[in-house]
Amino acid sequence: MKKLVFLVVAIIFGFNLINAQDEEKEKDKPVYESFRAGTIIDNQTVFIPEKRTLEMVLQHRFSPMNNGISDIWGIFSPGANIRVGFNYVPIDRLQIGYGLTMNRMYSDFSAKYAILKQTRKNVVPVFVTAYGNMAIDGRSDEVFGDNYKFSNRFSYFGQLIVGRKFTDWFSFEVNGSFSHYNSVAPGNDHDKIGVGFDGMIKFSPQSALHFMYNIPLKIQSVSEYKTDNNEWLDYPQPSIGIGYEVYTGGHYFQVYITSAKGILPQHISMLNENDWTEGTKAVMVGFTMNRFWMF
Repeated sequence: MKKLVFLVVAIIFGFNLINAQDEEKEKDKPVYESFRAGTIIDNQTVFIPEKRTLEMVLQHRFSPMNNGISDIWGIFSPGANIRVGFNYVPIDRLQIGYGLTMNRMYSDFSAKYAILKQTRKNVVPVFVTAYGNMAIDGRSDEVFGDNYKFSNRFSYFGQLIVGRKFTDWFSFEVNGSFSHYNSVAPGNDHDKIGVGFDGMIKFSPQSALHFMYNIPLKIQSVSEYKTDNNEWLDYPQPSIGIGYEVYTGGHYFQVYITSAKGILPQHISMLNENDWTEGTKAVMVGFTMNRFWMF
């Protein structure tokens, strides 16, 4: 009889211990849907899908909008830029990816890791995610001059992103980045440090507004070149964007206006010539489509 009582007490205690552990885990669950995809217009977000998720990303830039209705504000104009990419999450918090961009025929290999995740009880107040890529320029050898080496094709980008979901309808993040090109045109820097921010304003379970702004910093110790009158070069220019998203679970679609013709982040950070204050000749329509599969 004593053994039976002891067994019952042990089982009850064990269930209580398991429930207490489950409740503790419940307290520390990550915040849900701070952002709903890995990109927001031109920027990376803190978002990484669940483990064993395969993501296809289609990114498209049309031409500048300055011709108005004659080419449907650049949509029917030649000169579009397209990137097709695939990302996979082999383990929790880690995403790896590959993409091919029409501009310069970049092939890019990327990795993204969630260092911290904001929790529902605010035990961890922010998301912190690291992103990096290496791209290979696919243009002909002649583009790189007489002293061509295969390493001239390489460029790199690294970024740290800190984000927070403030309310059910508003998320915001800031980023700091470093870009490097092994080979650049005369008068261009090899390196660039940048900062930026972006956000999402959700107004329905499926829909939201986006905004973003990226600033390439003018740091004397990093820059190699200035103009003859000791003023900074006219580029790279800051990039700005505003857009609208529709989310259906398996699909994620954004349409936006952006001042960056490039798609790869190092290209935008170091080579963006469009000054958005000049109006329609410096901005263009773009869209991004994401498709998710679980394996």
